[in-house]
Amino acid sequence: MFLQTEVPAAQGLLGLIMPFLVVGVLFYFMILRPQQKQQKERKAMLDALKKGDQVVTVGGIYGELVALKEDYVTVKVAEKTEIKVSRSGISHVVK
Repeated sequence: MFLQTEVPAAQGLLGLIMPFLVVGVLFYFMILRPQQKQQKERKAMLDALKKGDQVVTVGGIYGELVALKEDYVTVKVAEKTEIKVSRSGISHVVK
């Protein structure tokens, strides 16, 4: 005769859900958390911009900040040449 072993329903359900929980936790720690950290660092960098900073725009233009407004900044790219750029268009500050 065959031996039949019954798996309790709770254990079977947990066995089905466990892989999804593991994937969800890995997704959070490998994708969402680092992205949130990067967004916080970028926001801090944009909030810390000040007149005279050397910056690079997302388009690759190097320049010096000459004026800052709430939504945009004015970047001096050459002698007597200034452009207005959205704050979010600043890639990073050159040190």
